[in-house]
Amino acid sequence: MNSTAAVLGRVVSDLDGSIESAVRSSGLDGMSDAEKLDVLRLAGEAQRRLDALVTETVACVDGRPAGSGVPTFPAVFGCRNMNELLQRVLRVDASGASRVVKAADAVHRNAEITTGARLPARWPALREALLDGVVGIAGLLAAIDPIDRTRGRIDGTDRLRADAALADCARGIDDTVTDPSGADAETDGAEADAAEARRAEAGPAATPDDLRQYAQLIATYLDPDGSAPSEAQAAVNRSLTFGRLRDGVYPIRGALLPEVYAQLKLIIDAQTNPRTTGPADLGVAFTGSTDDAGLGAGAGAGAGAGAGAGAGDDLAGGCGAPEDPFNSDPRHVIDSRTRPQKQHDALAAALSIAARHDEMPTLGGAAPTLVVQVEASDFAHGTGWAHIAGIDAPVPVSVASHITCQGMIQRVLFDEGRIVGITTTDRLFNAYQRRAIVLRDKECIIPSCHVPATWCDIHHVEEHSHGGPTCTSNGVPLCFWHHLTIDKSGWHIRMVDGKPQIRGPAWWDPEQKWRTPRPLLPQWVGG
Repeated sequence: MNSTAAVLGRVVSDLDGSIESAVRSSGLDGMSDAEKLDVLRLAGEAQRRLDALVTETVACVDGRPAGSGVPTFPAVFGCRNMNELLQRVLRVDASGASRVVKAADAVHRNAEITTGARLPARWPALREALLDGVVGIAGLLAAIDPIDRTRGRIDGTDRLRADAALADCARGIDDTVTDPSGADAETDGAEADAAEARRAEAGPAATPDDLRQYAQLIATYLDPDGSAPSEAQAAVNRSLTFGRLRDGVYPIRGALLPEVYAQLKLIIDAQTNPRTTGPADLGVAFTGSTDDAGLGAGAGAGAGAGAGAGAGDDLAGGCGAPEDPFNSDPRHVIDSRTRPQKQHDALAAALSIAARHDEMPTLGGAAPTLVVQVEASDFAHGTGWAHIAGIDAPVPVSVASHITCQGMIQRVLFDEGRIVGITTTDRLFNAYQRRAIVLRDKECIIPSCHVPATWCDIHHVEEHSHGGPTCTSNGVPLCFWHHLTIDKSGWHIRMVDGKPQIRGPAWWDPEQKWRTPRPLLPQWVGG
């Protein structure tokens, strides 16, 4: 029987031959675009299977406890630990070796004490996807990281359900109809037949970014109370510090709260977006209100400082540092914030003012506006999570409350995924329609293109010149490139009951089926 090492040796030899004929002999130059795409596709297939072989090899290394007198596996080959061994054998950096070790831990199967039989892995369905070449190390870690970050607040049953749902997502299976764990399905009934039918109709596989977003969504719903400790810790950790002048510039270091980062990012986008008129001229002008008549610039500066301190008091005395039993100032007149925290809050106040300034360049026809999405029930009860456009991870719902205190609340009503209640007949989508579409689609509608919807053009699915209306049920976000090439790229878009569907080119989906752009939560999570 051929050993695994012998088979891999032949594979390496065959690859050397391919590189010699295709690269060194300039064979790639004569290939058509379709042939080059096939080379990339098959190279990816081979790479993912090699990922599986490397991961499983590391995972099956037996544990040898310290003090047993038996040298560990890395020590046998003169290395301190597995990370060092992988760096030398695989020729990867320390970060790459750590990823292999983490992936191996996810698929490791312990041995049963009495029989020695292998027990299931911690992530059994994703392990099968790895062995089938559906995901590589990058996809496996992207899927499990958001769940692992809950630090055990998700129980084993829900974790296995998430594992099955993520594995189905990786395979391109729509997992929104039945329980992915199979716990409620009859083994020989209609549920099992439906599940088998869904697997037979699997679409294109998900990318690691797709899996990370889906896993983050599942973790958010399975761990709705996980925001409480992170919120308090984030408030304590916020900071902004300035270094000394060096080479004509001042360095800035700090840690921004998510909503402050999002607002800063929006302002930077407005200034750097090539589709705007560019930044305004440098300069600052203060205009006093009628109440400040005769007080001059000093009153304006004082009002700004007062606003910054108020925001900081809420953080420091509310969700920030714990109550100080030795504080002789029960009314909190004494400001307990550190200097870096005060500077952070001053920046937050400045960003809020700058976003509303008349000279601020616009995004989507309006001033850079922080868009927060939160369920009405969560907002009413003050629990759960909220989502800020431009932020990958969810934020505590209290952040939404804080933001809405500073600006307008725009309600966008949804009915089973459809936007209802907003209508217009204008040729261009107005700012309110754009925000509603951003909330619905979140990013460029083309699968695996994660350009934020706030950066995108709004595309008429049915062309306006052909009578298509300018309304939310006929608009989808497309990034500049996909909007420019939509007529000749092979991607097709349609709206069904106010919700977008995508049909991709043959190289992406040989079956040419209409599909939803992003996976929805499985029913058991929503329940």
